[in-house]
Amino acid sequence: MAKKTLCFDFGNSRLKCALLHGAEVKEERFMEGTAAEMEALLQEFKPDRTILASVIHHDPDLEKILEDYGHFIKIGPDSTFPITVPSGQAKTVGADRWAMLMAAKERFPGQHNLVIGLGSCITFNFLDKFDRFLGGSISPGLMMRLKSLKDYTAGLPLVKPDWNFPLVGYDTKTNILSGVILGMAAEIDGIIDLYKAKYSKLNIMITGGDIQFFVPHLKNTLISDPYLIYKGLYYISQQGA
Repeated sequence: MAKKTLCFDFGNSRLKCALLHGAEVKEERFMEGTAAEMEALLQEFKPDRTILASVIHHDPDLEKILEDYGHFIKIGPDSTFPITVPSGQAKTVGADRWAMLMAAKERFPGQHNLVIGLGSCITFNFLDKFDRFLGGSISPGLMMRLKSLKDYTAGLPLVKPDWNFPLVGYDTKTNILSGVILGMAAEIDGIIDLYKAKYSKLNIMITGGDIQFFVPHLKNTLISDPYLIYKGLYYISQQGA
């Protein structure tokens, strides 16, 4: 029977976890980030190992609970991976980006991979066929752009994301959705096209909490997987297992 791994992904916008049996995601939960909640999750799922990727300053008691439970891995600046970073900046790579890269390496070994993460920011992460993370780019994500319109204008509202809107907006809400989401979709497609012009036989994957709003509007063919970070965390947890 496949071992159970409880993978925690603490991002800027959401704290969440998923239970995996082998590399298969069985259940996802969104979290408040309390110690009592962490204890309850461990008692409910009884995982064989746990792994945490965090890009925020979370409650240190959460790590203590996981350490005491046993078989715990935390991705940090001193973590090692079977991926090189020629720029020499491996310690600055976020835990979520490492997870995406490991998922890409496992799925398409020995190939060029571009992994796009849609969360608080849009991240483009390029792993070449020699398992070198060459870098990529970071730009503001969906909610950051929507909130900036409200925060930096006198009259525009904060609009809730939606994938269903017209090209030609007919009111303030649809004007903002058309401008922000179609603008971001064009940005994503444009950057993908630049990579495709430079690198042949390129696999393109996209993940993150906001993919539902963009996939219907993207022109490029790509692999959409909302659980890519969890799968990458699972593969990291198996190193040396």
